[in-house]
Amino acid sequence: MRDFRWPPPPDGGPRTYGPGPSAPRSGRPTLPEPETEIVATPHGVRLERLVTGTGSPTTVFAHGLASGIAVTRPLGSAVGGRKVFFQFRGHGRSDAPPGPWSYADLARDLRAISDLSGATRALGVSLGAGALTRLVADSPDRFDRLVFFLPAVLDLPRPAPVKTRLATLAAAVGAGDVAAVADAISVEIPSNLRGTPAIWAYLRQRIDQLMRDGLAADLASLAEQVAIADPAPLRKVTARALVIACAGDEVHPVAVAERLAATLPNASLHVYEKPGVVWTDRADLRARISDFLNAPE
Repeated sequence: MRDFRWPPPPDGGPRTYGPGPSAPRSGRPTLPEPETEIVATPHGVRLERLVTGTGSPTTVFAHGLASGIAVTRPLGSAVGGRKVFFQFRGHGRSDAPPGPWSYADLARDLRAISDLSGATRALGVSLGAGALTRLVADSPDRFDRLVFFLPAVLDLPRPAPVKTRLATLAAAVGAGDVAAVADAISVEIPSNLRGTPAIWAYLRQRIDQLMRDGLAADLASLAEQVAIADPAPLRKVTARALVIACAGDEVHPVAVAERLAATLPNASLHVYEKPGVVWTDRADLRARISDFLNAPE
């Protein structure tokens, strides 16, 4: 992969891909990936986990589709207590049992990590928000606080463009086409930021992880799934909840967040004015999440 030439380095530096001298010469580098552990679960799927912080409460963080621990960690940077990050089945070093998979399977992964870690609070991003939705629909009193960041699906299937985007990424990873993987990932990022050092470092980290660990083929089946068949059970959820969305994000429609917040009895909704909030308004996002999770009972 030393001949990788996309995206162009933000400082006009070398165009090759790989460690060492090919790294960008300016901008803050991404943090090195911490050492994780593999934990056995009661349902037989071994999952990759990272635990940081000390004390109580314990919050579990569930990542998005084709994402992982490294992308989710910044959301918990100001959250107090123990923080538990993990990789769903088919991601990272977690097992990829025979599929097809459903949100019920993802909820089982999330429940297992939560139970093993003693988590009383949970944050889910995109796919992780769907898994969290399914879990609390089945067990309304499992957590005392919930954050749903960019929920993508509730009881209606995802739109066709989203399915196409996932299929494109899966095909690129399967073919080992680094440039195509970069193209597929870059659509998540506001176009005016794609040439910056921070984005270059982020893309390299995501590409490294995907090319190293791959992307399980059965993940594609999740694009056809809904999180729950009927939102009605969510009305029994006892936890306080924060739902966060971004206007103009076709992958995570505001309408899904609005319906989720309206159905949960103790939920508040915040909608950012434009997509890409993790890049354009990260400080506010982190503060919003930490203020909610750190607030006294």
